[in-house]
Amino acid sequence: MDLNLTDIPVEVSARHVHLSQKVADALFGKNYNFSKRKDLSQPGQFACEERVDIKTDKDTLKNVAILGPLRKKTQVEISLTDARKIGAKCLIRESGDLDGTPGCTLIGPKGSFEITEGLIIAKRHIHMAPKDAEKLSVKNGEEVKVRIKSKDRSLIFENVVARVSEKFSLAMHIDTDEGNAVQYDSEMAGNLFSK
Repeated sequence: MDLNLTDIPVEVSARHVHLSQKVADALFGKNYNFSKRKDLSQPGQFACEERVDIKTDKDTLKNVAILGPLRKKTQVEISLTDARKIGAKCLIRESGDLDGTPGCTLIGPKGSFEITEGLIIAKRHIHMAPKDAEKLSVKNGEEVKVRIKSKDRSLIFENVVARVSEKFSLAMHIDTDEGNAVQYDSEMAGNLFSK
């Protein structure tokens, strides 16, 4: 049953890296001040001008975006297509759930750093404030289905995690593979389909 409660903005989250202070220091120099390229939809989050390379024994993904601000743990988010290209056996995980995930080597202008875990395929999710969660009748951590309509490739995405926080702004995040599957354009919105 289509609940059709609200339009949820949909954004494609391309491959990117969240750096810890320790790793940022190794890649760019101690206490390097990153340059903001643009603000992102989530309050306080931004894309940096600086880029890094992601290297495994098999291959390298070059010129990968860094998102700020710095975090407690380094996290690298790629798509399944990327993972296959570089030979990484990535797990689909929620942000921050890094135990047991593979690592990689990050390469910056001042050096490199090998992380032993933190390489993931991000589980599709919806950021929402408590007022949005109440309107949609969902709870933090709950999985829902979301219908996204497009000209030729409309889809219903299952296993979409609701992430509820006062710090969030309403937006559904999918990766580039999922965006291509639904023929993504920046004007797309999703509708809660069912729980």
